[in-house]
Amino acid sequence: MKSIFDHISNESCRSITRAYSTSFSAAVRMLSPRIRQDIYNIYGFVRLADEIVDTFHDYDKEQLFALFENDMDNALRDGISLNPVLNAFQHTVAKYQIPRHLIDSFMKSMRADLYKKEYKNVAEYNEYIYGSADVVGLMCLKVFTGNDEAKYEQLKEPAMRLGSAFQKINFLRDLKDDTEGLDRNYFPALNLQEMDDNIKRQIIEEIEADLNEGFKGIIMLPAEAKFGVYTAYVYYKKLLKKLKNTPPLKIRSTRIRVPDYQKLGLLAKCYLDCRFNFV
Repeated sequence: MKSIFDHISNESCRSITRAYSTSFSAAVRMLSPRIRQDIYNIYGFVRLADEIVDTFHDYDKEQLFALFENDMDNALRDGISLNPVLNAFQHTVAKYQIPRHLIDSFMKSMRADLYKKEYKNVAEYNEYIYGSADVVGLMCLKVFTGNDEAKYEQLKEPAMRLGSAFQKINFLRDLKDDTEGLDRNYFPALNLQEMDDNIKRQIIEEIEADLNEGFKGIIMLPAEAKFGVYTAYVYYKKLLKKLKNTPPLKIRSTRIRVPDYQKLGLLAKCYLDCRFNFV
């Protein structure tokens, strides 16, 4: 029966989320069960695309990405795919009428990772972040707001700023891996060896401004989404604080993490904040 395959498709996206990101998976579990699966489906799709361009080094990544994109096009057109992740994703796209231009912008940024190694100006940097992060936030926002188009438009800008903040924090956290492992530099005109306290401060101030604007949207989210999104926000804010207190030399040489025991403490704090309407 088709329902069995759809169930397997959903399970595939849940498994991908849990395997690749324990932090994001924990945040998703804080969402209402009504919307939780659709966020898994979005994450499964974006993670699979990202893995093709970032980790499948022993294969023809351009060919794999082209095949994936073609399968995605067919899934969105036909309403089914033999790829379980794409089958789950197309269901969410149709259910919430996620605009195709958001998906296309995401794929454009992922495709850039196949060949682009350096972002030389702010315009290129912003375009990449829009496609790789902002539109993912907007896809999730379509799920959070359901068919309430007015609410979606109201929260659109904060959702994009939050997506930007999360991505920039990832860039700073992964600076060593991106530069040495993938030969990429996302920050405009930044040489890894040249990053000092002043440059780091400028980057962090930009991220803090994005987080502040993103938080304005979190407090207006529907209750079924607020706890989960707030949990992700608090986690990333904690990670940014650790990066802020880490010397540039250490950021250039290691990947900064939030220990699991601290994540549990943050989760408890988020629960209490939401339970007693502090958010």
